[in-house]
Amino acid sequence: MERIEPYQPAWPFRNGHVSTAYAGLLRGQRIRSIGSRRRIETPDHDFLDLDLAVRGEEKLVVLLHGLEGNTGRPYMVNMADRLLAAGYDVLAVNFRGCSGEPNHQLRSYHTGETRDLRFVMQWIVRHLPHWQYALVGFSLGGNVLLKYLGEEGADCLPGIQTAVAFSVPVDLASSSRQLDRGINRLYVRQFLKTLIPKALGKLETYPGHHLDREAIRRATSFREFDQAFTAPVNGFASTQDYWEQASSLPYLSRIPLPVLMVNALDDPFLSPVCYPGDPDTLGNVRLESPAHGGHVAFPRWTRTGYYWSEERVVHHLNSIMIQQG
Repeated sequence: MERIEPYQPAWPFRNGHVSTAYAGLLRGQRIRSIGSRRRIETPDHDFLDLDLAVRGEEKLVVLLHGLEGNTGRPYMVNMADRLLAAGYDVLAVNFRGCSGEPNHQLRSYHTGETRDLRFVMQWIVRHLPHWQYALVGFSLGGNVLLKYLGEEGADCLPGIQTAVAFSVPVDLASSSRQLDRGINRLYVRQFLKTLIPKALGKLETYPGHHLDREAIRRATSFREFDQAFTAPVNGFASTQDYWEQASSLPYLSRIPLPVLMVNALDDPFLSPVCYPGDPDTLGNVRLESPAHGGHVAFPRWTRTGYYWSEERVVHHLNSIMIQQG
């Protein structure tokens, strides 16, 4: 199998903020969308919107987006395009409330919510039977998939062969403190521009709650927002309780299959705790920490338009799935 070179960016992208901003704001898409949309009803009478590009291949890859993302983001669409070119079917998940329409329950998604992913994987096995499955997640989506695989442990669906997670805040408490520092606060401000209106809209739709509207409206950090909305809505005692229970770090050693996690050292979202080096902590997880890459980025200028992250995923999946297929 052809070897993939380590990530070596051009000089503008040797800064994590530049890489993050460029990939998030300036990157185009090779295709308009991933495929046809399918809405499925969840056991609690809510819904999830899935984007499918299924052509009858033997291998299916499930894509999970990041915080306040969706299946239309360039990093999702271009990853899907690269996977399709490599001979994989693709299913991309919109988390609750992220597909352009509010979901039906007061709660939506959060960084440690794995019940919906578990339901999606069970639905896939029933309705889209393939020989082999893999998962690819970005940031929040990466944390969700790692926690899910660790929770499943030995009971993991037998068809799942591997997973790849990029830019993962495996420890939410320290990552939130990291985002409270200096210029990193700009990222939080951008997220809160959509998170706060969504939360306030939920309060209008579901009267009778005991949430503090003004505390939500005034939130300027993830700690404040999670304390006012995310934690109480999802049954956590406090922000700290939410962060501890939602972090994937304690679950890494329980993952029963080979997983690749790629966290760039210049990622402005990640704290030092998000680069675990203890083999007992990592278990079957292989951590790669390129010096550069930013957050959900790894940009490069190439003739194909694909980023290094897309090539890295295909290389990893081919090493596991073709080998076993």
